[in-house]
Amino acid sequence: MIAGLSGTVVASPNDRVILQVGGIGFEIRVTPGTRAEIGRVGTEATLHTHLHVREDALDLYGFTAAGDRDLFRLLLTASGIGPKVAMAMMGALTTDEIRRAVVTEDAVALTVVPGIGMRSAQKLILELRPKLAGAEADVMGGATLSRVREALEGLGYAAGEIQEVVGSLPADAPIEDNLRAALKTLGRT
Repeated sequence: MIAGLSGTVVASPNDRVILQVGGIGFEIRVTPGTRAEIGRVGTEATLHTHLHVREDALDLYGFTAAGDRDLFRLLLTASGIGPKVAMAMMGALTTDEIRRAVVTEDAVALTVVPGIGMRSAQKLILELRPKLAGAEADVMGGATLSRVREALEGLGYAAGEIQEVVGSLPADAPIEDNLRAALKTLGRT
C-alpha cells in the first residue's frame, strides 16, 4: 500500500492534485481544504495517502495530516459509505467536527454533507460511535454544542445555518451563553 508521498505539485485540476515523485506523476484525490493547504503548482508537498482498490480502478486519496487519513479509513468501514461520500464528509466538516458529531450523537451536524440524510447520519453514528469510544475526552465540549444545535433546530433554523453558527462557538462556554450568541448571530442574517 502507498502510505504517503512527497514531491512537487505539477497540476491541480478540480478535486485532484498531481504530485510528481521521482519522475512519476501520481494523481491523488483531495478535499478542497487539502488542495488549498498544499499550495500552488510548483510547491513541495507531503500527503498521507490511502489507496482504494476496486476491480476497475486504483484510486489514491490524500490528506495533509495522518489523523485525517485515519478518520477517512474509519468512515469507509461504515456500511453505505464509499470513498466519494467519505471525501464529501471530510470536505464539509473538519475531523474534529465529525468526531464530535459521532461521539455526541449529533446527527443534524452530519446532515450538512451532501448525500447524508438524517437516517444515514443516525446509522453512521450507530456504527462508528463504538469505534470512537476513546475519543470522548477529546470532544468534551461537543455535548454543549450538540444541545445548542438541537435547540436551534427546534426553533426551525436550517441545518446549514446551524452548522455555520455553531462552528464558531466556543465548546467550553455554558450552553446558555452559546445559545444566546447563536441567536444573536442568526438574528443579524
